Amino acid sequence: MLWSEQNQPKVTINQMVNRIMTSGKLNRHEHLQLTSLILSGKKITYKEQSQINQIFELIKMGKINLIYDN
Repeated sequence: MLWSEQNQPKVTINQMVNRIMTSGKLNRHEHLQLTSLILSGKKITYKEQSQINQIFELIKMGKINLIYDN
């Protein structure tokens, strides 16, 4: 099944980042959403971009774990 924005619940970037930071985990779907936001060219605020970049930095540092569940 293809990912579609229309089928996604309306979760703000801030809510998603807070959940990831609290749990220390990021699943494949969330990773796809964040990557798509950065690469899509859609207007996101500087703060949102910084929050997403922080998530990716924490992944590199091993402080957030990627979860590859089904």
